[in-house]
Amino acid sequence: MRALKTALAATLLVAAPAALAQQQLSIATGGTGGTYYPYGGGLAELINEHVEGYDAVAEVTGASVENMGLVWRGDSDLALALADTVYQAYNGTGDFEGRQLENIRALASIYPNAVQIVTLADSGIDSLSDLEGKTVSVGAPGSGTELNARAVLESNGITYEDIDARRLNFNETADAIRDGDIDAGFWSVGPPTSSILNLATTRDIRLIGLTDEEVANAKQTQPVFAAYQLKADLYEGMEEAVQTIGIPNVLAVSSEMDEELAYEVTRTLFEQTEQLIAIHPAANDTTVEFSVDSTPIGFHPGALRYYEEVGAEIADHQRP
Repeated sequence: MRALKTALAATLLVAAPAALAQQQLSIATGGTGGTYYPYGGGLAELINEHVEGYDAVAEVTGASVENMGLVWRGDSDLALALADTVYQAYNGTGDFEGRQLENIRALASIYPNAVQIVTLADSGIDSLSDLEGKTVSVGAPGSGTELNARAVLESNGITYEDIDARRLNFNETADAIRDGDIDAGFWSVGPPTSSILNLATTRDIRLIGLTDEEVANAKQTQPVFAAYQLKADLYEGMEEAVQTIGIPNVLAVSSEMDEELAYEVTRTLFEQTEQLIAIHPAANDTTVEFSVDSTPIGFHPGALRYYEEVGAEIADHQRP
């Protein structure tokens, strides 16, 4: 009997950790020089602290386009992506022509990205048209930045044949501008972003603004685009506000995610926002109002349940 009790106790000791094991969640973000990675890391902290039974970790990825594939295949549980990329993936258009990802759902739109076109102050580049004939980073391959850069350029009569296009991530773009290897670079990221902040401490930079006409042309190409003002003093040496394009960022999941988990993550996102703001100021825009005003595809049923509980008005296209 004593041997039986000893064996039973040993079995319970072995079984207990398994019963208490946390389910792992992967959050697909972007490069370390942008906003997705620190924001995703902050979201992971919120989940770990406030969503019982789950541990989450932020993963470095190639950002928006790649992230849609990761969620669709089930290789990531949550993903951050630009709204135009999410819209194209869900509808099978643009870069997703012929491969519609019908299982993509949204938990929320979390903050707007801003297209930021950066050059050195003495480069002689003062406008979008000045990029013609120049060496320009259009963002990492498969990133939302490249989608946005191409849309802004082509809608205003500039093709990749008119520039020497380089596909570099945020940190690589900043290094190449600093070292004189390229003339300018595109970022589509929540401002301010660390790679531009660091560049501005070592070189005098200029942010290239878009005219009203250029903004209007871009909006005709991508309906999710909106005029956006980069505030003065956002980066060192930036004395005046700069007009550009803003694009919502979406927190996307698979339609197969457990409804209760989707509800708890959405609830935690909006009820613990102050913790995210302490990690990155982009989270100042993480509100229910911004989310329901900006999300271009259907919400997951778990997220819908939260929005209905708080009395948010949901558009027809947001009900899958």
